[in-house]
Amino acid sequence: MNAPAVSPATSTPAVLVIFALTYLGIAAGRVPGLKLNRTGIVLLGAIAMMIFSGLPTTTMAAFINWPTVLLLFGFFVLSAQLRLSGFFDLIAVAISARLGHPAKFLLTLMLVTAGLSAFLNHDIVCFVLTPVVATALLQRQLNPIPFLIALAIASNIGAAATLVGNPQDMFIAQVAGLDFGRYLFWCLAPVLFALGSAYAIIWFMSRHHLAIVSPMTTALSPAARPFNRAHTIKGLVIMILVIAFFFSPIPKEIIALTAAGIHLASRKFRTEDLLGLVDWSILVLFMGLFVVTGAFQTTGYGEKAVHSLANAGLQLTSPSVLAVVTASLSNLINNSAAVLLLVKVVDVTHPPTAYVLALANSFGGSLLILGSVANIIVVQQARDLGITISFREFARLGVPVTLAALAGLLLWVQLMG
Repeated sequence: MNAPAVSPATSTPAVLVIFALTYLGIAAGRVPGLKLNRTGIVLLGAIAMMIFSGLPTTTMAAFINWPTVLLLFGFFVLSAQLRLSGFFDLIAVAISARLGHPAKFLLTLMLVTAGLSAFLNHDIVCFVLTPVVATALLQRQLNPIPFLIALAIASNIGAAATLVGNPQDMFIAQVAGLDFGRYLFWCLAPVLFALGSAYAIIWFMSRHHLAIVSPMTTALSPAARPFNRAHTIKGLVIMILVIAFFFSPIPKEIIALTAAGIHLASRKFRTEDLLGLVDWSILVLFMGLFVVTGAFQTTGYGEKAVHSLANAGLQLTSPSVLAVVTASLSNLINNSAAVLLLVKVVDVTHPPTAYVLALANSFGGSLLILGSVANIIVVQQARDLGITISFREFARLGVPVTLAALAGLLLWVQLMG
């Protein structure tokens, strides 16, 4: 992707320092002595860029990819309506009814999670399903840890199936101008392979560890929202229409915003209830990253870094190198930050390159707990219920699943020529 047609920052050293400190903060996840999370760190980085880069405020605002932000907002509202209607709680209870057969339960859990994550925000899917599933497992005296890890992994893999599964894919689609149908057709095979491999690996490695070996002090699961059939049907019908219109030339953000507007004009759910479930932190994170990476791009050091890697034998144009670099960065600095950085230096106008970036980012999110926000949500939700998922336990399943998924992706790239 070419750099924005703007004048370079007048204070290049300041931009480089702010960029480095911001990404180090994202990697660390916190700042000693402060109660900042990654969103706060990125927001401070964006503010510092606006103050010290020497670039006009209008230029900094222009770095923000507003179609992506608006598309993401629209899908947050769509997910919020289904959540308020009790749809997610109904699904969680239905999955839990299969606990009598752990292998079938695991398969059902992963298939449903992946399917929902492909069309709804996968962070919300994890947030809603985790407490209900975990409580049901504990009541049946089954070890919830492998199942909850499987939930997080399935959400990461499923989110890669479409261009609206996660914010990173939405951004890649906007920048690369990807076609919804062509992406779905190309990516479906590696996603199904990754999901099948994940199920086989997790079941094989966990089937002898399903009994609870030590007592777990469990908090009560949050009360399920009452199921509203009419509004669930309304939400699902609108979601189906949104996906159908994505195959048309109408801009995706306009389609999503129109659907969100229909839900906001509701006789059942208050505006503040719908907007209260919008993940504003993610929206602010993305806008801040757009500003930070946009200012960095004007310095030209992104291209210089790519040339240096090429001279060292690491060509980001190679699918295997791009997949490994993407997966690695996703776990070092968070998957959203990794994509916004790589898009500045990789030619995503070549569709297969954009496909590899999107899939490797999603698949790589399953490697370690820090690789994906969805993983962190599952771990935190589990901790609230008295269940501790350690870094080692997650990596024990996440590492082989990720390696298998990336291997399948690279094989698919070879087959597609």
